[in-house]
Amino acid sequence: MTAHDMRPTRPFYLNLIQIRLPIGGFVSILHRASGAALSLVVPALLYVLMLSLRSEADFAQIRNLAGGVLGALVGLGLVWALIHHFLAGLRHLGFDIGWGESKLRARMTAWIVLFAALLLTAVAAVGWLA
Repeated sequence: MTAHDMRPTRPFYLNLIQIRLPIGGFVSILHRASGAALSLVVPALLYVLMLSLRSEADFAQIRNLAGGVLGALVGLGLVWALIHHFLAGLRHLGFDIGWGESKLRARMTAWIVLFAALLLTAVAAVGWLA
């Protein structure tokens, strides 16, 4: 056999659209993404806090910005990221102590994390609008 005949048959690229990721993998990726987003947003939030404390005019400007539709969407996105990251982190801690490692329980806890994060975010949105 030549080296040409022994070439692997797998594709040269990874098509992420074709991969059927299990729900646990999806929750895990969202856990990492929400953690990264939260850590990147902290400096921006500290800067906004600094601006709001600088003067009354800056406070009013920040309040108007945060009170708008875009501010509410960003705020709810951050609330979702915080809740999802917390719940998925608890799920991963459960795995570390040996709880929820069966396939059925891992799937169940993944769905619970997804729905609970969305439900709690919706509750926060209703409370925010009230």
